[in-house]
Amino acid sequence: MTLAFVFPGQGSQSVGMGADLYETYAVAREVFNEVDDALGQKLFALMKDGPEDQLTLTENAQPAIMAVSIAVSRVLEKEFGIACSAAAYVAGHSLGEYSAHAAAGTFSLSDTARLLKLRGQAMQRATPVGVGAMAALIGKADLDLAEKACEAGAAAGVVVIANDNNAGQIVISGMKDAVELAVEKAKELGAKGMLLNVSAPFHSPLMAPAAEEMKAALAEVSIHTPVSTLVANVTAQPIRGKEEIAALLVQQVTGRVRWRETVQWLAGEGGVTTFAELGSGKVLTGMSKRIAPEAASIALNGAADFEAFAQSLKG
Repeated sequence: MTLAFVFPGQGSQSVGMGADLYETYAVAREVFNEVDDALGQKLFALMKDGPEDQLTLTENAQPAIMAVSIAVSRVLEKEFGIACSAAAYVAGHSLGEYSAHAAAGTFSLSDTARLLKLRGQAMQRATPVGVGAMAALIGKADLDLAEKACEAGAAAGVVVIANDNNAGQIVISGMKDAVELAVEKAKELGAKGMLLNVSAPFHSPLMAPAAEEMKAALAEVSIHTPVSTLVANVTAQPIRGKEEIAALLVQQVTGRVRWRETVQWLAGEGGVTTFAELGSGKVLTGMSKRIAPEAASIALNGAADFEAFAQSLKG
């Protein structure tokens, strides 16, 4: 078995996230408490009890999703003897790339929490509310169709492909009028399109001010070589050394999340036979099954999942 740990991105948050982990495992409680201390806020209480509108704020959702992923990673290591190094590769979707780095030891947990808090705030600051938008193109959507839709939308302003998730699911991002025009063109071309309930146009050139903020913040943290090879969002290729980690994370703020290509690389050149999603929900597990159906894809959310996964590794 060649294993990859993958880490979910924004949209995986929900009220109650992490509560079972907190109640069941002391090491998970340590993770949530450390994140609270690093941020100087009661983030876990917000994760556990809501309100949902506060949890879904980008600056809260990003560190919250990461905290659950790292809690799962630490539980696997301490309770089941499965360290991150058991995975040949790690990768994460958008903010999940920070979770992957934290799990693999690139950044400390506290630094990762602070970076994601800032990332969320910087993304929100980059564009006034209502100026930008994002939309999902689904059904018959592919890269060629999405490119044509964005070309049509560009008559009204900036619009680009933000997330290439899998065949039939591509997200576009940019100025609201341009995104809406691109959605209309996508529908003409045979795809379905729907505006997303997000607060900013992530992974578009409109996020350039946020990229500058992240560049400055990443220059201030300690960066270590990850214990597992990380495949980066913006290149869909393994990082070549810790020297390029910060630059790739800065590019990621405005660049495309090449998730379909990432999974294809892992299952192809990487030889990955099992994708294990660490954290909240099963979004990436569903994507992996569609992109690389020949590989096993599992979501590790709770005790029963952990026990079954540990047994499968022994077998």
